[in-house]
Amino acid sequence: MDRVPLEALRGPRRGWVARLVARPGAQAVLSRLPLGATLARRDGAEIFDILQGFVASQVLLALVELDLLEALLDGPETPEALARPRDIAPDRMAALLQAGAALGLLRHHRDGRYGLARRGAAIQGVPGLRDMIRHNATFYRDMADPVAVLREEGETRLSRFWPYVLGAAGDVPAPEAARYSDLMARSQVLVAEDTLRSVSLRGVRRLMDVGGGSGVFLTAALTRYRGLHGVLLDLPEVIGQAESRLAREGLSDRVDLRPGSFRAGPLPGGADAISLVRVLYDHDDATVADLLARAHAALPPGGRLIISEPMAGEARPDRAGDLYFAFYTMAMGTGRARSPARIAALCRAAGFDRVRTCGARRPYVTRVVTCVRPH
Repeated sequence: MDRVPLEALRGPRRGWVARLVARPGAQAVLSRLPLGATLARRDGAEIFDILQGFVASQVLLALVELDLLEALLDGPETPEALARPRDIAPDRMAALLQAGAALGLLRHHRDGRYGLARRGAAIQGVPGLRDMIRHNATFYRDMADPVAVLREEGETRLSRFWPYVLGAAGDVPAPEAARYSDLMARSQVLVAEDTLRSVSLRGVRRLMDVGGGSGVFLTAALTRYRGLHGVLLDLPEVIGQAESRLAREGLSDRVDLRPGSFRAGPLPGGADAISLVRVLYDHDDATVADLLARAHAALPPGGRLIISEPMAGEARPDRAGDLYFAFYTMAMGTGRARSPARIAALCRAAGFDRVRTCGARRPYVTRVVTCVRPH
């Protein structure tokens, strides 16, 4: 067995293991040791899994774009039967289906047909998931050059997709606001569900949802808490969608709609709780600090603030917050995924206390931080 030179172990104490493993030939040496071979194989497999991640996501996109998951709801099919109406060669369709099976989304039957696996069927049942998978194509075009995203070189596609985030009232064309709100509404169902699992609204009489979009969260809250009254604040271009949703749900008489921007003037008073659902991570620290100060001013003593959104892990890096949402917000050109500790610090700086991070059922969907305006 090759001997590892003693000087490889010298030098600064911190980082010596990394320097040793990174030495040319070190992997070959490790692979000949019983424990080292296991670690080398595991590391290699995990590195390859990261490398192929983009291809895996694109296979998922192809399955969704070609409506294959929906087509297989009725039962297994052959590659030939699925290929014909989609203008794809049967051998290439077979390759796509086999890739889907490798990802655990499909099941390859012995007779050559392919059917839905549980995970593939779940994609059909998660509200808004297929829309988000399709939307990711825009994000991935930006991530084709991640260094350019990091250096803020040029305009990204996501920054063009989300002008609504950067605009004030009247600055955003209605079609842009509608496109934003439609996508957010479809993805907001799970967020609302997990938020209301994490925090109780018992005792709250009037909840103001700032940046409430088409009213998905407020609808869920009002449905669960029959004695609750709601206020929804968002841009005028969005309020119409909220009005339609609330009317369909029979909730119009329990909600006051307030068209406007949280950037312009004080927030309306009268609520004893304010919710910010997927709002803070769209904006920079200065905008967030200003919004939290406005929320503090609008709440009475003892009033509660509820913040719900994907969050970073900080000391314990999180794949959703520190990987996906960190780069997504970078590509948007505004905002950032913040850790609960960072959000707590911003809340305290705005004058709130009794800051609490709630347990998260699905951290990749949302996490919740609550705080109170002191008496």
